[in-house]
Amino acid sequence: MDVLGIDIGGSGIKGAPVDTETGELTQERLRIPTPHPAKPAAVAEVVAEIVDHFAWTGPVGVTFPGVVVDGVVRSAANVHESWIGVDASKLFGDATVLNDADAAGIAEMTFGAGRGRRGTVLMLTFGTGIGSALFIDGTLVPNTELGHLELDGKDAEHRASDKAREDHDLSWGKWAERVEEYLRHVDMLFSPSLIIIGGGVSKKSDKFLPHISVDTEVVPAKLQNEAGIIGAAQTTTS
Repeated sequence: MDVLGIDIGGSGIKGAPVDTETGELTQERLRIPTPHPAKPAAVAEVVAEIVDHFAWTGPVGVTFPGVVVDGVVRSAANVHESWIGVDASKLFGDATVLNDADAAGIAEMTFGAGRGRRGTVLMLTFGTGIGSALFIDGTLVPNTELGHLELDGKDAEHRASDKAREDHDLSWGKWAERVEEYLRHVDMLFSPSLIIIGGGVSKKSDKFLPHISVDTEVVPAKLQNEAGIIGAAQTTTS
């Protein structure tokens, strides 16, 4: 079954039809820069543009960078605060809407690095912020938002996100020190058997993962930056 998956990020909004049986994109993805300010109406226009681009009339799944409960947005750290309280499902034409990292995690657990893994698995996405998806024996604990844990008196994502690396002009090695500090913190809290690193930086894992040493196995996401699209599509069929 093909479903259109759309992944809303802090810098870009990406979409493509997905074969939910195989987890493969069936057409080349379309990426449009996230409007600034990223208010609901402006973002909804981009989502509609992606739907029109693929001339899509079937089911649609959409990710959102914040807490989403029953399609309603409850937090908005990296988009405009006017999102809070918005029924995103209705705004996007009755699409299925879920947290972006949760979507990426679902895809990785089904088709990627977490496939077949039991116990506690933690997916972390490093981009504009830090997203998280926590799984217990394959079952998602939704909306964990662990990027907002406090680290050295600051939101962890303000120190260790990929945006922080760019904003502070950090070398990969220096950034890896911050990421390791963060990983040690979540490792202490959850004692996972596996940590999966996703987001845009997963394509460059060779630049920073060798500098990171934690007790838990840490691997890059296999689906890389397409995980959110694939997970958004998957969720509409579950």
